[in-house]
Amino acid sequence: MITLVVARADNGVIGRDGELPWRIREDLRRFKALTMGKPMIMGRKTFESLPGVLPGRRHVVLTRDSDWRAEAAEVVRDVAQALAIVGEDAFVIGGAEIFALFEARADAVELTEVHGGIEGDTTMPPFDPGRWREEYRTAGTGSPAHDFVRLVRRA
Repeated sequence: MITLVVARADNGVIGRDGELPWRIREDLRRFKALTMGKPMIMGRKTFESLPGVLPGRRHVVLTRDSDWRAEAAEVVRDVAQALAIVGEDAFVIGGAEIFALFEARADAVELTEVHGGIEGDTTMPPFDPGRWREEYRTAGTGSPAHDFVRLVRRA
């Protein structure tokens, strides 16, 4: 199962200056619980924005830069190569271009909806309700206000 893990503000913002424009502890704990022990596919910028290699997870980095390397990261050049090395069970964790590349192949979205007009420089469109249906929603605690939502692909 290919699952996108996205934190997105109501206005579409997912990043600012190469980082998340919010810090929600509950969301970070949820991210860790979802991805622990699984491969994570990400773009180079997302990998470089991490505080380091996240323990207990495989880091697969998709980049067009043929010279780019990083210790503890497996470098791939396209979607097919990424899926060939991880199989069909992985989490796609960003950024916006990588989400767009994998959305058509994704089975589910683990979405953190951050409420309010958050300022940022990286955005992504909402998920099309004609392609995705909400399986569950639960309100998060803390600030900024947020909900945890699971979307699944419509048959």
